[in-house]
Formats: sequence, structure tokens, C-alpha cells
Amino acid sequence: MSLKLRLSRGGTKKRPFYHIVVADARSPRDGRFIEKLGTFNPLLAKDNEGRVVLNNERATHWLSVGAQPTDRVLRFLDAAGLTKREARNNPNKGKPGEKATQRAEEKAAKVAAANAPAEEASAE
Repeated sequence: MSLKLRLSRGGTKKRPFYHIVVADARSPRDGRFIEKLGTFNPLLAKDNEGRVVLNNERATHWLSVGAQPTDRVLRFLDAAGLTKREARNNPNKGKPGEKATQRAEEKAAKVAAANAPAEEASAE
């Protein structure tokens, strides 16, 4: 059985509240879980100590047994000093798409064509 350290959503509509749980990877997000390790309240300020409450001892135990944390839980564990999270790098994310690139090229060609006669007149 593969185990995950993940978030289980609670709270009401537009007021999220999450429990940090250990669950079987096949179980649904808000379904059955093995153990509750803590809570996460995204509505609190980032510097508030009650935003993430985590039982470090139990989290360490489940990591040693082989449970895999999700990306968000891995951030919490890294902040608590239990694991190391590698910084991600996606250099292609900031690049414009195909159509945006085509539009930019067409616009540059139009500007160059419009400036060409003006340059010839000023050269004479």
C-alpha cells in the first residue's frame, strides 16, 4: 500500500480549511485516512503561527515508513525542517506561446516596413 501525506479539505464554501493527513494513495481526497498529522488554514496571515500546525514527531515517523508527501505538504515539512525541498525550475513557463510569437513577429515586420520609407527619405 502506497501512503501519501496530503491535504484533506474541510470548512465551508469559500472558507477552506485543510487537515494534513496520512492516507492511502487510492483513497479520495476527503475520504478515509489513516492518521491526522495537523492542520492548515490558508485564510490566516503567512506569518501567523496557527496557519500551519504540524505534529513533527508523527510526520517524521510516516516519512521513515515511506509515505510520500504532496508538493504542498512538502513545503510545510521543509519549513518545519523535516525534509529538504528542491527549488523547481521551468524555464519554458515564461515564454510566450506559438500564436503570441507569430503576432510579435508580424508586428515587428510591420514596424520595420513602416520605418523603411522614413529612413530612405531622411538619408537623401
